[in-house]
Amino acid sequence: MWKIEFLPEALSDLACIDRGVRAQVVKGINKVVQNPVAKYKGGYGKLLRNQKGKDLSGLYKIKYRDIGIRVIYALKEQNEIMTIVIVGARADDEVYNEAYRRKLKHNI
Repeated sequence: MWKIEFLPEALSDLACIDRGVRAQVVKGINKVVQNPVAKYKGGYGKLLRNQKGKDLSGLYKIKYRDIGIRVIYALKEQNEIMTIVIVGARADDEVYNEAYRRKLKHNI
């Protein structure tokens, strides 16, 4: 069974989101954690690649179209840990830029 971990910054991101939206985000995370691996492996995960010169390989995203939120996460498959890197609005790719900064900072 996969476990969920949050980077400290991601917990802050989640806390800053409106309560109703937060409930939707948590519900989605709880669904994806059941099988967070890539879609081509039969899971829910959507792999990221290079995004405007930023290497996001090894990260996955959950996209909430109706509310404009993205959750970026990493997997430690051998330990079955899903680490939430960032929860944020997809405004002008800022969520991806911040995910890249956090990936480097936390050596993900």
